[in-house]
Amino acid sequence: MATRKTRSERRADLVEAARRAMIQHGPGGVLLNQVAEEAGLTSGAVLYHYPDLSDLLLEANQAGMERFYAERMRRIAGLTDPVEKLVVTIRSGLPTDAEDSDVRLLCELGGSAGRNRVYAALLTTLFDRQVSMYQTILELGAARGIFTLATDSQTIGRNLVALEDAYGYRIVARHPTLDAATAEELILSYARQATANPLELSR
Repeated sequence: MATRKTRSERRADLVEAARRAMIQHGPGGVLLNQVAEEAGLTSGAVLYHYPDLSDLLLEANQAGMERFYAERMRRIAGLTDPVEKLVVTIRSGLPTDAEDSDVRLLCELGGSAGRNRVYAALLTTLFDRQVSMYQTILELGAARGIFTLATDSQTIGRNLVALEDAYGYRIVARHPTLDAATAEELILSYARQATANPLELSR
């Protein structure tokens, strides 16, 4: 006998269904019945858990963004070497492949941000947090004499995030000569110049 899902599990399923619907139909054009279809539920069942569809879509967007800030912060929290922190952070900011649903959704959100103030605010906040994350690593390395920064940490941080965004878009857009490994090395090449450090991890 199948175990009945809890309310929190059902809501988590709806968040994932909403993410799939936004990727397929665009964040600005998702309808209730489309989310319900993705979830395998009736529209009424969706509304039971989320009386306002916009609340569900907002939660779905925030869940996708979690990976690119909070999860990355947790990943480097136990690392002490600024070089390792920087390399791991760069590696974790790119799509796994062209089917990466988190990055595909962020690209869809970017296209809607000019028409939707909420999406624009979410993306702005994510960008600023990612820049701050890089700044902390860069300044730690500089303070320890490991990095010699070519310019201020904010400028380098903004460039690193912008490169992640640009290459991430090209990967999910299926550029024939760009994959995650290639994009990682391209971003690292800039980071090496910006920090005057070869950014080689010890084995």
